[in-house]
Amino acid sequence: MTDVAPPPAPAPAPEPAPPPAGPARVQEIVDVLGDLTVDDPYRWLEDGTSREVRQWASAQDAAARALLRSYPGRDRLAQRFRELYYVDSVSPPRKRAGRFFYLRTHSDREKAVLYWRASEREPEQVLLDPNRWSTDGTISLGAWVPSWDGRRVVYARRANGADEAVLHVVDVDSGGNLPDVIEGGKYASPSWTPDGAGFFYEYLPADPSIPVADRPGRTELRFHRLGTDPRRDPVVHPCTWNPSTFLAGQLSRDGRWLFVHIYRGWNESDLWMRDLGARRDPLAPGEWRRIVEGNGAIYSVDVWQDQLFILTDEGAPRRRVFKASVVAPDRANWHEIVPEDPGATLEDMSVLGGRLALVYLRRAAGEIRLAELDGRPARPIPLPGIGSVAGVSGNPDEDDAYFAYSSFTTPQQVYRTSIARNGLALWAKVVLPVDASQMQVEQVQYPSKDGTAVSMFLVHRRGMAKDGSHPVLLNGYGGFNVSLTPSFRAGIYPWLEAGGVYAVPNLRGGGEYGRAWHEAGRGPNKQNVFDDFAAAAEWLVREKWTVPARLGITGGSNGGLLVGVAMTQRPELFGAVVCSVPLLDMVRYTLYGSGKTWIPEYGDPRIPADLGVLFAYSPYHHVRPGTKYPPLLLMSSDDDDRVDPMHARKFAARVLGAGGSATVLLRIERNAGHGGADQVRRAIESSADQYAFLFEMLHVQAPGEADAAAK
Repeated sequence: MTDVAPPPAPAPAPEPAPPPAGPARVQEIVDVLGDLTVDDPYRWLEDGTSREVRQWASAQDAAARALLRSYPGRDRLAQRFRELYYVDSVSPPRKRAGRFFYLRTHSDREKAVLYWRASEREPEQVLLDPNRWSTDGTISLGAWVPSWDGRRVVYARRANGADEAVLHVVDVDSGGNLPDVIEGGKYASPSWTPDGAGFFYEYLPADPSIPVADRPGRTELRFHRLGTDPRRDPVVHPCTWNPSTFLAGQLSRDGRWLFVHIYRGWNESDLWMRDLGARRDPLAPGEWRRIVEGNGAIYSVDVWQDQLFILTDEGAPRRRVFKASVVAPDRANWHEIVPEDPGATLEDMSVLGGRLALVYLRRAAGEIRLAELDGRPARPIPLPGIGSVAGVSGNPDEDDAYFAYSSFTTPQQVYRTSIARNGLALWAKVVLPVDASQMQVEQVQYPSKDGTAVSMFLVHRRGMAKDGSHPVLLNGYGGFNVSLTPSFRAGIYPWLEAGGVYAVPNLRGGGEYGRAWHEAGRGPNKQNVFDDFAAAAEWLVREKWTVPARLGITGGSNGGLLVGVAMTQRPELFGAVVCSVPLLDMVRYTLYGSGKTWIPEYGDPRIPADLGVLFAYSPYHHVRPGTKYPPLLLMSSDDDDRVDPMHARKFAARVLGAGGSATVLLRIERNAGHGGADQVRRAIESSADQYAFLFEMLHVQAPGEADAAAK
């Protein structure tokens, strides 16, 4: 595979579109689940190893791609995405013993490259280049963690972009890999010892006899000493045996205090601590000490100078910070140092440069504040505007810190700041061929079905009249405490340049407004999320931004569930649907992929009350024969080991079989995981297909299409 992107080829003549692939065969399967009778006519499509399933899915994919290629303007869109996606960019650096480590994308390469340099003034050197790992580009770089002495980096290699991973260790000075190769790194987030002799990591057995959905409960915390056989790595903390939990380890910077977090979903965790002794022996005998357990809150911890700094939503929906001594860490000994801010949500906390760096969301936009280690406010870090903050990094004993900032109209910029003094210095930025000055961003509020006020960002050309004529793309998520903030999205610019409006509501279920906002869209309250989304669409129509025939919706993963529900509950409200790597069969979601880990978010189908809630909105079970559904494009990945592609297959088959939708397309990304393929050229093809579909169904002319037609 070449590292250089080939020049754009002349656009070929569109191929004639074949007739859509035929409908799937129907099975007479009916389950009686308590008081519910549930029919499942396409259960056979769950078996992705079946030859019949593979053939049916391949036929659907081929038909979808051929039709998408035939849409006018698709090639111009692909060209525009090439200009936007092949770019030079740099991530915020991680600094270790004076050395800098960071990812850089190149305008002539498919994947980001990991670089290092010995100081700010030294030239950069390539450390890991995944562009060279496979001829077809299907091997990806996952997590990477430099040792504290900056001499080595442990990193994950992932096949086909899947979550499954294998850990490797590279020597920074020589650039060569050490012989240490560790299987079972699917959830690994390594923590190095201060001397760089080894690291703790989460190990997930790859035993094929363990059902995939049960594997998360087998996660153990292990320790690997460099140069030893990983198969003999000692278990430091056993697994929970509960597949609805996550286990994560964390070692303090000084190497003495080892923590284990046991997460039950995204709103509750337990915290345990172990003293490794004055010698910092990672295998020192000792008992795990319970800090908090079963309090129904979420906890994260940072340690500096034998003090614990604990970020939690316990008793504070928008979160606060406590402090405690490592010698008396029990909950009764905590004292609050940063109280809850009723107007902003505390997203993150870390000790940088001898102070607390606190990242907040105010009305879903980022803020950074500094506080002394006793909690006294120091000062805010000034930001260039109203946008998003990401990648805050630095060390507790060094003054320099780094972070990324972007907004809907500002591509990512990386800043260096002094913790002790004021001011920002631009460290790196992305330059893109867009005229963002022509775009306007506004934040509005609208009432949901139950009267709850929901905020929403709108991005569009300046001076756009509200006359009901504009194509609008409504994107949402609404779950897992995830916040949708005003960050730069290069992929929306062809839409904006063609006169489209991009809308992002902050639905309940997200984290923008704290724990209560998440809880209001979780479990038995999940219908609130769908009501918030439908209310956003109704508001856009009522305020004369658009009409239903020109209103498209898009979402991925949990957001794919969102648009699947929107389509089946309110089909008359939308003109097109793009549904990516979705959950859609909520009766059987726990049987596949990482489904059981989402039980705290959605509920357990084995519990009658939960099943009733899940079935009530499950999109697959609410496709009605003869209903006129909006055109549907399903975007799936064949190696998605997080959300099984069976959801997309079954839903496509059922909507096709219902006979009420003129267009049902199932596009399958080959050799790709939940996040899709990480090669730029494939991201271009994916985006071109999605937007060609939206432009065609919502009657939008691609940039340059009108000029070409005139000629």
